[in-house]
Amino acid sequence: MPNKRILISQPKPSNATHYAELEKRYDVQLDFRKFFKIEPVPSKELRKKRLNINKYTAVIFTSRVAVDHFFRICEELRYSVPSTMKYFCSNETIAQYLSKYIVYRKRKIFFGNGTIDSLVETIEPHTEEEFLLPVADNHHNSLYNKLRRRKLKVTKAIFYRIVSEDLKDLKLEHDVIVLFSPSGVKSLIENFPEIAEDKEKIIAVSGPETLKAATKAGLNVQIKAPTEKYKSIIMALDSFLRKEVYDY
Repeated sequence: MPNKRILISQPKPSNATHYAELEKRYDVQLDFRKFFKIEPVPSKELRKKRLNINKYTAVIFTSRVAVDHFFRICEELRYSVPSTMKYFCSNETIAQYLSKYIVYRKRKIFFGNGTIDSLVETIEPHTEEEFLLPVADNHHNSLYNKLRRRKLKVTKAIFYRIVSEDLKDLKLEHDVIVLFSPSGVKSLIENFPEIAEDKEKIIAVSGPETLKAATKAGLNVQIKAPTEKYKSIIMALDSFLRKEVYDY
């Protein structure tokens, strides 16, 4: 399978060792391209919606982007986050990212294992807290709805927006397109609406929400992660390419 091309819908990571190994092992070309951009919601817009950060005693983070924009808004509003603030994160990676803004070991930080249910279980015992959930404009309500059903006091607020990049200059001469989020699916469809009809274009997806969005859009999903067999999209791509090249 020489000279096959795979489009990765993200900027090239600073440490792209795993991708480089795929290129070398299977003689494929990997192209990286950002599919969407993130635009901040101005603090004045949140003021108009009467968001009062002072009232919240805990914050829920489902991404590092949400962390960045929460602290950005706090800075714009000249709000000094108290040391008593509690932080609840989807996973440990996001929790550790908080050290960019706070002294990690001196704060009350909790995290799940990456699933919504594990995060809800982590949050549920803290019934006395007032929770703030910073989200994007295209957020899913799954987490919010589960928390509300458990009678927890939670407010969601849009802190940033996801905007599709203009990809019209991109020639989709790739055999595989790798998507990492519903926003990536949305951008692909907006830029190339005919792609849903192209059943020769193989789509790889990372994450259950991405799979759901890609399937709903009618894309030809043949590679997916995580699964019981493939914990990451790199592992899933490796297996796919091995079958294509070596037929096993």
